[in-house]
Amino acid sequence: MSSSDVDVKIQMAEKTSDAEKMYTYKGVLYPRLMCPEENLKAVENMEAREDDVMLVAYPKCGFNWMVGVLRKIMVEAGGQKSESKTPPLIEFFGPDNLKAVNEAPSPRFLGTHLHPDNIPASFYEKKTKMLVIFRNPKDTLVSYYHFYNNNPVLPSGQSFDSYFSQFMSGDVGWGSYFDHAVGWDKKMDDPNVMIVTYEDLKQNLTEGVRQISTFFGFNLTEDQIQQISGQSTFNAMKQSSADTHGHLGNIFFRKGVVGDWKNNFTPEQSREMDEVFNKRLAGTRLGAKLNYQQHCQ
Repeated sequence: MSSSDVDVKIQMAEKTSDAEKMYTYKGVLYPRLMCPEENLKAVENMEAREDDVMLVAYPKCGFNWMVGVLRKIMVEAGGQKSESKTPPLIEFFGPDNLKAVNEAPSPRFLGTHLHPDNIPASFYEKKTKMLVIFRNPKDTLVSYYHFYNNNPVLPSGQSFDSYFSQFMSGDVGWGSYFDHAVGWDKKMDDPNVMIVTYEDLKQNLTEGVRQISTFFGFNLTEDQIQQISGQSTFNAMKQSSADTHGHLGNIFFRKGVVGDWKNNFTPEQSREMDEVFNKRLAGTRLGAKLNYQQHCQ
């Protein structure tokens, strides 16, 4: 999907009621304008390649930030000639776009917000390497709330309290954060899956770039790694977002800080999230990786 296609979708959104902007496909909510049912059906049969570079994240967990990082890695490694500006989300590709993707040279850079069980089966069959980004659930909720209220293709004008209830029940785009987390926790033994947290990347982006490059088999020099990480801090990405994301730049790159939830959650909401985390993820390897005690207490 080109940036002009995105502009067309935004114009359509102005004529679409909030009630019509979301729909349910196989029990999960999706934004109708960006990934209509024909897209999701077409993607189910998508043919993966072993050397595809696949980026996966629940919405607002650092996906757009890592799109920029991975593109820089691929350019430096000679895997791509230039940094494309089109979003790589496979669920945004319609049947026509998929034909072009099927003819694209390798390595292809692809991405998705889909639940691990809904990622096309061929990506597992081909043993495609997948980088999965996760962020602590409290900051994810706050970021997603602002994204909803500032993105024309999503229902807007909600209070934080009403959005909190929707997020906790999974009634938001791409479904429940906790369902996604539990699904990926089950795949942590898969050597083709690498799970990295947003918080770890914020703390040491250079090490993150080094590990990600190694995982995908891109050989970079230490100078290249330092250069990429220097150009890829969240603030650097935000400053260049007008070039990479047009007038949507400020929507995709808002604050990018860890702990912003403290400015939004009530004590009751914080306790409710703690209870759900303890029930769904405490004691799991992904739960430990998220370092919930440090970032959410």
